[in-house]
Amino acid sequence: MTYASIAPTAAPEPGTEPPPRRRTAWSEGVDRLRAAATTEPGRLRIIGAVLAALVVLFGAVTAWQIADRSAAAEDVVSRSQPLSADAASIYRSLADADTASSSGFLAGSGESRAVRERYERDIANASRLLVKAAANTGGSAESARQIALLNEQLPRYTGLIEQARANNRQGLPLGGAYLRYANERMSTQLLPAAQRLYEAETGRLHTDYARAASWPLAALAAGLAALALLGWAQYRNFRRTNRVFNHGLLAATAASLVVLLWLGVGHMVARAHLHESRARGQESLKVLNDARIASLQARANENLTLVSRGAVLAADKKSDKYDVDFASDMTALQDGLERAGRLADDPAGAEPVARALAGFREWRARHSAARATDVSGDYEGALTQVIGGGNSTGASFDKVDASLQEAVAHEQREFTTAAGNGLGAFGGLAQGAAVLAVLGAVAALLGIGRRLSEYR
Repeated sequence: MTYASIAPTAAPEPGTEPPPRRRTAWSEGVDRLRAAATTEPGRLRIIGAVLAALVVLFGAVTAWQIADRSAAAEDVVSRSQPLSADAASIYRSLADADTASSSGFLAGSGESRAVRERYERDIANASRLLVKAAANTGGSAESARQIALLNEQLPRYTGLIEQARANNRQGLPLGGAYLRYANERMSTQLLPAAQRLYEAETGRLHTDYARAASWPLAALAAGLAALALLGWAQYRNFRRTNRVFNHGLLAATAASLVVLLWLGVGHMVARAHLHESRARGQESLKVLNDARIASLQARANENLTLVSRGAVLAADKKSDKYDVDFASDMTALQDGLERAGRLADDPAGAEPVARALAGFREWRARHSAARATDVSGDYEGALTQVIGGGNSTGASFDKVDASLQEAVAHEQREFTTAAGNGLGAFGGLAQGAAVLAVLGAVAALLGIGRRLSEYR
């Protein structure tokens, strides 16, 4: 092909207009809309479409936000709080197993079957709850790490306890060393891992609380906008026709107002119940769990004070380490009991805490007497005062532990009731908002259609 063979584009003849440029569908639609807005029927159609769209948007946003908060409240009731409670139970079971093992060691060949069964029950319960936590903890990497660590260390701990028992039955002093090593493993690895697991699951619980209680601001804003536009449309209708009511627009306004009031009141009721479950249930549970753990650790250290017989010294190289730890645990126990008493808001919750506090004072006095007996050189007498009958420190500990267990069970019921009420306040709101929004949009269109019929 040569350049000469290419025909040049014909230029428009002088004095002629160029062909019009083809318009897009969007520009044509805008022009039609602009033209329609110059007539009253066209303006009414635009108003009706905007009203229907805004009312439907209000219902859709309300349904979405309430469904999200209802799911979060459901997680509080059925997932995150039970997992947090299970994590606390794992900690308690491990601490109680350590206490039972030291009590059984002190009894030697006279170890009662009840003490041995308590130890075995604690280990079995911790193992069962670890399996349950591993299955339900979801995507929490921190929880998974702690569960793996607990599963790895628990068999090692139980192996050391069995070695301690075997040597103790033969009268070998090596049994005490094995028991102290097992206690060290429990104190430095197992219990800290259980504590981190509890904190991770409690953090997820607080996140679910925040989601469930957050205000649905987008839905509230959409509802106010819908009511404002409906009010303006009715005022405009009144100014142009002198008619007070348009039944369709009035029905749309009523439907939107019902949804908005239901949304506001329902959410406030849900927030109030969720706040009650957290402030009076979950916080009390945390304080009581901490107090119970402190009592278990104090009892284990009291037993180990007699097991070690001064072989393990505190940081000052003068005091018995386990006796120093016992005093620290008893201080934490007292603080926890006093705080739990302040948080208890009904007699059923306050009474067991008061019993636990009385048992604590009795335990502290009996421990002082047993410790004085041991320091004076009467080991057998001190042993009787610690693991003997009804007048021993063990009996006082059992009173504290049973009272705290009763208080925990009561607060758990209080939490379940309040959180369940919070979840119930969301019931039907998402579905009801969607249905009422559709009815309101239809009513708005019918009301505008009634006005349009006057122009035919």
